[in-house]
Amino acid sequence: MECVRFECDRGARTSAARGLLAVPARPGRAQRGQRADALAGRARRDQPDLTVAARIAAGLDLRLSQLLRLDEAESVTIVRASEGSRGGNPKRGHSFEVLTAARPGQRVEVSRHTLAPAGATGVPDDPPMHEPGSRETAVVEDGELELICDGVRYRLSEGDCVTFDADLPHHFENQTEAEATFLAVVSAGLRRS
Repeated sequence: MECVRFECDRGARTSAARGLLAVPARPGRAQRGQRADALAGRARRDQPDLTVAARIAAGLDLRLSQLLRLDEAESVTIVRASEGSRGGNPKRGHSFEVLTAARPGQRVEVSRHTLAPAGATGVPDDPPMHEPGSRETAVVEDGELELICDGVRYRLSEGDCVTFDADLPHHFENQTEAEATFLAVVSAGLRRS
């Protein structure tokens, strides 16, 4: 196989490579009313896999993440304090805010969780909600809580940090009489097919 190098700016290289991979330059198909199954029906069967994409990226002097980045125009994303998505389950005494932006291809999510006294993020029978191979790191900001991971309890106090396989059944509980807050960082694992 012969490798041809050409000189051009990174944006032109990325755009040219995206054309080879048929990767959309901007997200938003839902805004245009296009459904994923309709797009899949139009996809070419001879599109390269990630191995070929990695070779194309190397030939263009790019990292694979740069080649496939869907948010090409922005290399820095700021989520203002008022823009985080919020949720939780008030009946369980759990609230959370996702602090990172929801971007296509994002491989890490940071969230802040608050547990009321006797609150919990889930229950023992909840199925794992993270992709296979995901890892989670949690840092206790205030209070004390327990991580129940794969049936084993781990006591955590303010300042403690824990990392575990997030695809295992797990949840956090606050068994104290004071509110507890923790930050969670979940790194994506293997994509489900």
